[in-house]
Amino acid sequence: MAKTTARLFVDQHLEAGAEVTLSGEQSHYLASVLRIAAGDPVHIFNGREGEFLAHVAQVLKRAVILRCETLRSHAKPPPDIDYVFAPLKHTRLDYLVQKAVELGAKRLRPVITARTIAERVNLDRMRANVVEAAEQCNLVYVPEVLEPQTLNQVIRTWDNGRALIYCDEVAQRSDPIEALQALSLPAAILVGPEGGFTIEERSMLKALPYVTALSLGPRIMRADTAAVAILALAQAVLGDWNKP
Repeated sequence: MAKTTARLFVDQHLEAGAEVTLSGEQSHYLASVLRIAAGDPVHIFNGREGEFLAHVAQVLKRAVILRCETLRSHAKPPPDIDYVFAPLKHTRLDYLVQKAVELGAKRLRPVITARTIAERVNLDRMRANVVEAAEQCNLVYVPEVLEPQTLNQVIRTWDNGRALIYCDEVAQRSDPIEALQALSLPAAILVGPEGGFTIEERSMLKALPYVTALSLGPRIMRADTAAVAILALAQAVLGDWNKP
């Protein structure tokens, strides 16, 4: 049975003929898990020069060296849609981050609200999940993960030219597609914590001219479910789902 060609993100300059020395973890994965050998193909990409077909040049004791050969695809940033979210705990946060990447979020921005439960944000783990999702779903781009900020800090430094779509479980229900069709990019999606936004936070958000409060229907969704629902709607209406 033919081997599956591995696909890896490398944060290094890529061009035809360049040699790339992989990190210890990636080298271990290729050499010890996949059992690759000299001459085997590997697809490597970054968010700048694109994705290349490479071949294994050397398998050393502590490193694998690849040689770039041909460009397979240029870097393809997704539509300019940020995902602004209150962090959840552990496994659910891993799921949320992975699905946000698969659904085409360009940036991930953790926001600390009054009811945010997560005690701290593990950015290294979050970035690792972003990279893994990009590798798995054939993205030739890796979404940026920003440092966490409080909701007040986010609003204080907000670019008024970026529409902010705020998921509000108590907002008056209306056609979400029609509401999104009135907006344009750049945009951002804001999903709150498991306990929802406070009355004060909702009042602050609704008073802002660039904010659109959006109901996601008659059922109360968990935060990770709401993220998938609103990102899917945003990509269908504002993003690249309806573009060839």
